[in-house]
Amino acid sequence: MNYAEQRRRIVEYLESLGYLRSEKVKRALLNVPREEFVPPPYREYAYDDHPLPIGYGQTISAIHMVAIMTEELDPEPGDKVLEVGTGSGYQAAVLAEIVAKMDPEGRGHVYTIERIPELAEFAKRNLERTGYSRYVTVIVGDGTLGYPEAAPYDRIIVTAAAPQIPKPLIEQLRSGGRMVIPVGDMYFQRLEIVEKINGDIRVRHGIECIFVPLIGEYGWRE
Repeated sequence: MNYAEQRRRIVEYLESLGYLRSEKVKRALLNVPREEFVPPPYREYAYDDHPLPIGYGQTISAIHMVAIMTEELDPEPGDKVLEVGTGSGYQAAVLAEIVAKMDPEGRGHVYTIERIPELAEFAKRNLERTGYSRYVTVIVGDGTLGYPEAAPYDRIIVTAAAPQIPKPLIEQLRSGGRMVIPVGDMYFQRLEIVEKINGDIRVRHGIECIFVPLIGEYGWRE
């Protein structure tokens, strides 16, 4: 199966719909082999534009949602990024393409938190196999608490639905930074784009969406 050709076609499709607007995000989606981040039984569907199961009741987001969230996040080469909800590691790899591999000095790094240990190991293997592990640190823990050890972050992205924006994530976002997070109930949410400017928090509402729930102290209870 020609995955590279499938990848090119879906990127062109997303660009035609206006989901892909920047060259950096387009290039990242072209470079990251999505098929390596889905379980083997689903690899033939890797470039179908819908979520796919990755086990433990979790999914890898539809490609258009990855494109939308990455464009809204607007990461820059050299940025330090926190991702909440590692899943299979695909979104982390896309971010690493931009913040680390596109940075001539290689300063950028992605810290990603996954609450399910087995999924964290799956993501680690995927990232190692595809050459992204040097740019991505996978942490097992409660993502709603963030990862204060490496804070503050230039960008924070949350790939699970929160009832409200977790306070620790706001605290760990640097001044001038941006966060993208789906907020709502367990069945229906809206993307919120959060900017921290001189200590003030500004929120812009994005598209409607549906994500798995964000479980944790500042999220939903199991």
